[in-house]
Formats: sequence, structure tokens, C-alpha cells
Amino acid sequence: MRNCILAIDQGTTGTTALILGRDGAISGRGYARISQYYPKPGWVEHDPSEIWAQTLQAIGQARYDAGIEDDEIAAIGITNQRETTILVDRVTGEPIGRAIVWQCRRTAEKCDQLKAQGIAKIIQARTGLIIDAYFSATKIQWLLENSPGIRERAERGEILFCNVDAWLLWKLTSGRVHATDFSNASRTMLFNINTLDWDDELLRLFNIPRSMLPDVYPSINVFGHTDDGIPVAGIAGDQQAALFGQACYQPGMTKVTYGTGAFVLMNIGKKPVVARHGLLTTVACSPDRKAEYALEGSVFIAGAAIQWLQDLGLIKDAGESEQLSMAIKDTGGVYLVPAFVGLGAPHWDMYARGTLIGLTRGSGRAQVVRAAVESIAYQVTDVLEAMVASSGLRVSEIRVDGGAATNNFLAQFQADIAGVEVCRPKMLETTALGAAYLAGLGIGFWKSGREIEALREVGQQFTPRMEAVERQALRRGWARALERAKGWLIVE
Repeated sequence: MRNCILAIDQGTTGTTALILGRDGAISGRGYARISQYYPKPGWVEHDPSEIWAQTLQAIGQARYDAGIEDDEIAAIGITNQRETTILVDRVTGEPIGRAIVWQCRRTAEKCDQLKAQGIAKIIQARTGLIIDAYFSATKIQWLLENSPGIRERAERGEILFCNVDAWLLWKLTSGRVHATDFSNASRTMLFNINTLDWDDELLRLFNIPRSMLPDVYPSINVFGHTDDGIPVAGIAGDQQAALFGQACYQPGMTKVTYGTGAFVLMNIGKKPVVARHGLLTTVACSPDRKAEYALEGSVFIAGAAIQWLQDLGLIKDAGESEQLSMAIKDTGGVYLVPAFVGLGAPHWDMYARGTLIGLTRGSGRAQVVRAAVESIAYQVTDVLEAMVASSGLRVSEIRVDGGAATNNFLAQFQADIAGVEVCRPKMLETTALGAAYLAGLGIGFWKSGREIEALREVGQQFTPRMEAVERQALRRGWARALERAKGWLIVE
């Protein structure tokens, strides 16, 4: 009897696989890390073959943990790191070289050239995005221009573009299906979010053959089947999956995922709006299988700032950042702006760099660690403020998830500095949950969004307790630190 769902959450640092039953309870879990490659400053790469191998490892662990066989899996849901770009040889079915990861800044100069051509408004109106190296279009273009013989083969239809979900789907279906969903397609800077199709004019602009691109379907859809006949019935980019997993189904509902970066999404309903204040408009998932839209603000470095502290030897593990932060009253005026790969929303400065400022002789390890944790909440608050201004909607609650959401100091400081209640669910892996829910809806395992909403359990609420005067003073200091980090890198 097929009585469970397999959710695959392929992220920047590793792959998580979960086995869920009809009650939403997790019976099996697997995880496998993937390698990070940094061939040049600002460049980030992954090995697609390793992504697939580690995904299989995570699935195997989850199945073993749950004590199930393949014939007990009713459907598979996929969620994934977005914007990461993979080229695949249609003939051999294998990847061509390494993947260019979403964090990679190698095409920043190309993006500057595009902005100088005055096409930013056209791109935003059609794709909901701003011109930035973050998105897939310039990555695909770079690979076509810098891989010998690849452009010619692409023109002959022999080369495929895959984002990570399309790559996993390709492998799960043994190369029978080359497809993606609306949410992932909307992160390429090639997809028209108004027509819900690839935009031929943008393809000409970036000189990308349409034959390279995957077919596009709603997030709730039977995309294909494994060799064992298991349907892949739900796909969404990681942030849209988390929004869905948090049951943010009404306009104004907002979630924050604290992962490697921090990603803020606000549901804005059935009609796209042109975002302002450095935000993006992106396609979200809806229980009724129709396109829905969200405002999004992406903070490039969040949990990665905690990892940076570990790399420097300032903390042994992520949990120590919470302990040290709580052990002192404040940072003593120290601010860390973790712009290690530039700044995302709402600033969008590709040339900003990390800045540690406000140090005195009395500053020590604890102050620097607390400043790093606080920086996550400051960046998220900047995005939330921009969302309110852009949408006219009010944020009454922030639903948080992701690894760093377990940090009680961060959760409370986020509530304090934003002046909004923070709600943390019992189950923090809402990205994988979202993928499972989409797949379950795709085959009728669950019948409606209301049924899924009933599965969500609140873990802890964090209520703002900081005085407005203190909040304003701290945010003024943050704004001053930001200004010193911006535009640091000078391109000769």
C-alpha cells in the first residue's frame, strides 16, 4: 500500500529527504552534505553528479529510517536551491562541467552592461526580477560563451539547461522528462510571469536557444514517473515551498526562512504587482493549482554568517552563538554587515563587502558573535519594511523556519527589532514539508489547502519587548554601518 510521501529538499549545502504519512508526521529522515567549490573570488560552484549521488544517499537513509520500500511511496515532491544553473548533454544525459551556484557573482559585470542598456524596466515588468548575477539567465549565457563548442551544440538542440529541480527530475525519470515548475522558472530572468511562459524577446536578448529550456507546469502536477512507477507530483523552489509549508495562503501572510541566506516572502494573491524598494515579484504555489504571486526579498548571507564565525574559530558550533549572544547585554556598538558576496534586497549592491565596525578595545569575541547574529535580523527587517511600503499590506506575524530559527536569541531579537510577533512552528523543515504537501495534493493524498493547514503546529511565539526608542537607535546604527559596506569593491 502506497501510504507515504517522499520529500526531497536539495539545498545549497546538502540534501534532506523526508518520509511523511497522511498525518504529516515524519517517519524517516536522511541528509547528505555536498561539496562547495570556490575556484575564484566571488565564484561558487557545485558538482551536479555529486548532487544526484548525495540525493540518492539521503533518500536511502530516509527509507531505512522509516523502514519502508519503494512500493510504499505514493509520490515524490522536490524542492531545491533556485537559480543554480546546470548544463546537461541531451545525448549522454550527463552534466557538462560544474553547476554555477546562485551565490556566484561571476556575471556581475555583464549585469552592469545590461543595466547600462536601459532594459531594467522591461525585465522587471516581464519577469518580476531586477537585473542581477543572482539569477540564471546570465549564468546560462556565460556557460554558452565560455565552454568550447557548447554554443554550437546548444543551437543544434543537444544541450539542456536545468535548474536543480529539473536536474533531479531528469535523473529520477531516467532522462525521460525535462521540465520544471512555474516557481523555479520565475527565477531565471527568462520567464514571463504574466503569460506564464518563456519570453522569446528575452531569450533573444541573452542569446539563449529556446530548445535548451525545460517545459513548465504548475507546482502541483504529475511531472513524470520513476522507473518504479512513482509519480513526481509536486515541485517548487525552496522559498516558495517554505511559504506553502507554512500555510501562508492569504495575502499579507509572510514567512522568513533562515538558511544559508535569509529569504522573506509575502503572499500578495492572484495578481502580480511591479515590486518597488528593491524587492522581487515571484510566482508562488497555490492549493488550487493556479498561479499565485509573492513579494520576495533575498538576504544573501544569514546562516552563512554563523558558519563564518565557526570558520574563524570564534565558536565551536552554531549553538554557541546563541549562548554567547545571551551572555552579554548588547554588542557595545559593534555591527557586522555580512556582505561577503554583496548585498541582496532591498539594497542590491553587488560591490558591497563584509564590514565589521564600531570596535573598541573593550570589544571581544562575544560582541562580534552577537553582532553576527543580530545582522541576520537587521537584514530581514530591512526587507520587511520594504514589503510593507511596496504592497500596502500589513505584516502582523512572521512565520519563521530554517536552521537558524532554532536560535532563541535570534528569534527574540527579530521580534524586537522588527516590532512584529515571530511564530516558530514545531516542525522547522517547512521547505521539505511544502514539497511533500504539493506532491500529496498532486495525487489526492490530501484533498485541500485547508486539510494541510490543519496539520501545522505552532512551537513557540516570540513577542516584541524592546522599547521603540531603543529599536530606532539600533536601526540607525545599522544604517550607518550599511553605508560603509556599500560599494566597497572597485572594479578597474
